[in-house]
Parts: sequence; structure tokens; C-alpha cells
Amino acid sequence: MKTIKTIRIFLLGVLFSTAAGSAKAQLFPDSYINIDWQINVPLGNSFADNTSGWGMNFEGGYFVMPSLAVGPFISFHTNLEKIPRQTLDLGNGKALTTNQKHAVFQLPFGATARYCWLTDSVFQPYAGMKLGACYAELSSYYYIVKQYTDTWGFYMSPEIGVSIFPKPSYRMGLHVALYYSYATNNGSVLNYSVNNLNNFGIRIGVSF
Repeated sequence: MKTIKTIRIFLLGVLFSTAAGSAKAQLFPDSYINIDWQINVPLGNSFADNTSGWGMNFEGGYFVMPSLAVGPFISFHTNLEKIPRQTLDLGNGKALTTNQKHAVFQLPFGATARYCWLTDSVFQPYAGMKLGACYAELSSYYYIVKQYTDTWGFYMSPEIGVSIFPKPSYRMGLHVALYYSYATNNGSVLNYSVNNLNNFGIRIGVSF
């Protein structure tokens, strides 16, 4: 269900960007907007470390210089992991025997900046950096019970990518990027703990 929901959000974003592309070219000539689906790979996180494609990224920027743009961003992602049946020692003479499904939901948002090359060509590569805050929910599902912890942390994410515009003057094209992200979120659920969130991923979407 989450995969279907993510795909629907992405398709709505594509439809919106297609409808707004020509208007943007006239009203916002010195800006860009990206709407991306993303694949996320957790690094060094033993709580929910499976790769997933349940996430999206939204960002926009204004070119304060011919090659430098700044603006806001927000993204979200969920990673899941199934835990086989086991007995957990909860302390004070308490124990829990169950199988689990772990989930890490991340919602970073803040400011982004990028430096672009070849801004008048079909292929427009760039290097960027995102800085801001990250809300994360660490959850364990077992039987009909959900146990979770909410956390906040500082977020940073360097990125390299390319926007591809078949007609550069029209500013409607594809976007592909590689990113690394680091967040200072710390939390614990049952007898599991997470210290910082590190991720690597790929973004694929539309740019205009």
C-alpha cells in the first residue's frame, strides 16, 4: 500500500509539473523546481537497514547568481526490516517473545543550495548541499501493537546530479541525482537504539 501511495504522489507531481512547465518559463525564469522519487540505502543503521523506494523529494530554488541557486526543500522516506521471532530481555525481570517489523520514517526539511555548470545546455550538472532539521520516527510493530519514539536532529546532505532539458529554453526535463545524508537523531525502542542516521541514495524525477 505504501508503494502505491508513493507512486500516486509521484504521478501527481509529474502532472503538476507538466501543467505548470510553460507558466514557469514565463513567470519564474530564474528558478527551478524538482519533484523526485528516491531510493534510500541506510548506512550503519541496524534498526531498519533494508533499501527501499518509499520516498520522495521536493525542492525549489532561485538563481541569485547565474550558476548559484538557493531555496527550500522537504523530503520523506520509510525504511523497513522484518525481525524473526526472538526473546527480548527488557530488564527488571521482564521479557518479550515476538517477531517484529522495524520502521524508520525520516522527514528532513530546510534550505538547499546548488552550483550549476553549463546552464544553457541540454545536460546541466550541479553540486549541492541541503541543511536543516530532520524529524524521525523509530517504530517496532508486533502483533497489533506499535511501539515508537519520535526524535529530532540536525540534517545535512551533499548531492551531485544533472538536469536534462531536451529544449533548454523550455525548462521541462528529467532530473537524476546521487546523495548522502547525515542526521543527528538519537532514540531507542524496546532494547534497540539508534545513534545518528546515515543514508545513501538516488533521486529520479522531473525538473523545470
